[in-house]
Amino acid sequence: MKRILALCIISAFLIISAVSIGSVSVPLIKVLQSIIYGIKMNLGFGAKSPGTGDTYFTIIWDIRFPRVLLAYLVGFSLASAGTASQALFKNPLADPYILGISGGASVGAALAAIYFPKYMGMFALIFALASVYVVYTISKVDGHIPVDTLLLAGIAFGFFSSAITSYLVYVGREKIHNAIFWLMGTFNGALWTDVKLVFLSSFTGFLFLILRWKELNLLLFGEESIALGLDVSFYRKAIIFVISLLTAFAVSTSGIIGFVGLISPHAMRIIFGPNHKRLLPASALFGGSLMVMADMFARILIKPQEIPVGIVTAVFGAPFFIYLLTKRKRGEIYA
Repeated sequence: MKRILALCIISAFLIISAVSIGSVSVPLIKVLQSIIYGIKMNLGFGAKSPGTGDTYFTIIWDIRFPRVLLAYLVGFSLASAGTASQALFKNPLADPYILGISGGASVGAALAAIYFPKYMGMFALIFALASVYVVYTISKVDGHIPVDTLLLAGIAFGFFSSAITSYLVYVGREKIHNAIFWLMGTFNGALWTDVKLVFLSSFTGFLFLILRWKELNLLLFGEESIALGLDVSFYRKAIIFVISLLTAFAVSTSGIIGFVGLISPHAMRIIFGPNHKRLLPASALFGGSLMVMADMFARILIKPQEIPVGIVTAVFGAPFFIYLLTKRKRGEIYA
């Protein structure tokens, strides 16, 4: 419990620090004053002037704070989905995009960028959820969903979606600049509506998973868990739906950001162990913090320009993935 509390404190500190850092540095005390004022204002408490100046308040409340919160919630969602994915597939190399969600979202975003640029997020969400349905339908065998079939169907659909996205980018290259940036992952231009949307999905998905931590533990036993009284088929379907919900909403607002859902569960498993009662909240909190740090680096590394956050996570995540592969090859982590 103390370590979970420590992660909460670290998360809060990183959020406040990330809001203060940017092309214009803002003292931490003024960040806190502006955030408190903004909360009171939105709750209708008739707050007085924030005392930080209108410019500071606009920078913090309208630009930086929603961006940082969105980054945290996306990381929180992807880490939660990654933890559930690794339990479902009994594989520490599984991540939230394994069901073809990112591929479907990419097609939707590229299509919208050409024909309906104002609705890119909506198209990404619809196509992400549709891709899960397609993969789920392909994988179903006599009413059951074999994990291996689901995994292969997700990978195949991902390649197919990638081909379609590449074609759309090629034919619509004059109109698709926003989609290209989105495909590399970005929180630029985050709005409070995005924050609310991802908060609802992340809270709902996480609440279901944390209330079912015992079932996640049992899923690690695979078909043997049937003998332990678990309805494997039902919980497999439910968890697939929750993973899809968490990932699709995250992808629709931020684009394709890899490795956070892979790194967070494995890193926290080393510290907290495999019990999902502790592992799930720890992974979610760590994933949120990790995403905030990645976005902070993306904003400040080559100021005033900005690096897509997906590039930052890939730079750090790819070596970690190779490290996991070598450990698995030596049999040091479960298969």
